[in-house]
Amino acid sequence: MAVATSKNQPKSDAPKAAVKDLREGIELLKTMDGQFVSTDVEVDPQAELAGVYRKVGAGGTVMRPTQVGPAMLFENVKGYDISVIVGVLASRKRLAAFMGADEKHLGRHMLNAMHHAKDPVIVDSAPCQEQVHLASDPDFDLRTLLPAPTNTPEDAGPYFCMAVLRGTDPETGQHDVTIHRLCVQDRDEISVFMQTGRHIGMMYEKYDAKGEPMPITVSMGISPVEYMAISFEPPSTPYGFDELEFAGGLTGSPVELVKAKTVEEYAMATAEIVIEGHILPSRRVAEDQNTNTGYAMPEFPGYDGTANPSLPIIKVTAVTTRTNPILQTLVGPGEEHVSLAGIPTEGSLVQALEDALPGFVKNVYSHSAGGGKYVGILQVHKRDHNDQGRERQAALVAFGAFPEMKHIILVDDDVDIFDTDDVLWAMTTRFQAERSVIPIPGVRCHPLDPSADPDFLWTNFDHGISTKVIFDCTVPWELRDRFIRAPFQDVDVKRFLPDWTGA
Repeated sequence: MAVATSKNQPKSDAPKAAVKDLREGIELLKTMDGQFVSTDVEVDPQAELAGVYRKVGAGGTVMRPTQVGPAMLFENVKGYDISVIVGVLASRKRLAAFMGADEKHLGRHMLNAMHHAKDPVIVDSAPCQEQVHLASDPDFDLRTLLPAPTNTPEDAGPYFCMAVLRGTDPETGQHDVTIHRLCVQDRDEISVFMQTGRHIGMMYEKYDAKGEPMPITVSMGISPVEYMAISFEPPSTPYGFDELEFAGGLTGSPVELVKAKTVEEYAMATAEIVIEGHILPSRRVAEDQNTNTGYAMPEFPGYDGTANPSLPIIKVTAVTTRTNPILQTLVGPGEEHVSLAGIPTEGSLVQALEDALPGFVKNVYSHSAGGGKYVGILQVHKRDHNDQGRERQAALVAFGAFPEMKHIILVDDDVDIFDTDDVLWAMTTRFQAERSVIPIPGVRCHPLDPSADPDFLWTNFDHGISTKVIFDCTVPWELRDRFIRAPFQDVDVKRFLPDWTGA
């Protein structure tokens, strides 16, 4: 079991999640004020569903008007007898409740779970196989069986956005689970986009080189805690580390797997829906072959992604589900993606920063404006004059640990990194561009940033190259006595307002 952990991270009590599957998560949300809504009004999964949730709770980098709101269950989806839920993970408060953790230290909480990883266990029967639909049945058709939504009218097609692929390395026997975007292309075909460097993609390349189909399962509607564990990326989860081991540590019990019905692979036993099949060798299709829109779907930076002209195909062999399954989805650039990408990033950064500068960085936030990937805010604690300058070293460590990060904002420990107004206050009163902006040009970042292109800046000699920037909004040690915030008296507001729930 290849678990990557920090030598400076103390081993604390084992995490224990409050929920074990999606249905328990929904029931928990129903007990929390303002965290869950449902509707039985008919909704079209083609663009209308996402259009509704955009205003109700999408948040993130979605075009305004939007907000971070409750999870929403659509009980009446046009043309289907399957409900769709969206936004389950679109709130740190909800995730903290699912995990049993402090919402401002979710990254650290998740990192601690690395110390308690548990191997998955195999079960003989599972809820995800209560209903079985074989692709060999002449009436089988993914397009009418499952209500895969489109986010916008320009999408390449219907997408499964919360799809957990599980595959096995044909040479080493090591397993991996990764979330990839899947576009329904035909009655039994789905295109799969695997960004360079993702572990499932690396495994598929071995099958493809040998001309062999890769057995695969796609689990959807799993525990929200398992979704978060699966979203952890290197360096915390190197190649060969099965994120389901980590998920077991985060939930407090081993993840249950069940043998697929039609392929030599295993699926997540408590999933709402499982798709079984093979990723075919050699065969490629254009992502928008059925629509020719030129677009894929909205990506986390807030723009429509370009349709990929050549993607591998999953040839579906079966779909298995729970009785009365719930399809889980997300709005592409919404806060849900920020949670899936950003909170694991926070965990990885905590690990790297604690290794390099023990005790110096107090907390990390992967800000929503960067989709959880591009913008990091580091809260530092300068203890004496020797720590002056280490704030910028911390930023360099963060860039090295997570190459997709584009902007790092440094603040002192009297600034709330989760309050953008407070961060901008620090940028206003503790920042002078001439000394406080540190550009690092010509660095590989992320291909989905549309400004990372030679057309935007001629010195970017290739697409995906950025000028990374450190914004140092910290007070120089020798000037600290001149930047003390006004010292208000700390009082118990509940003595005056018993129902008060604010800060």
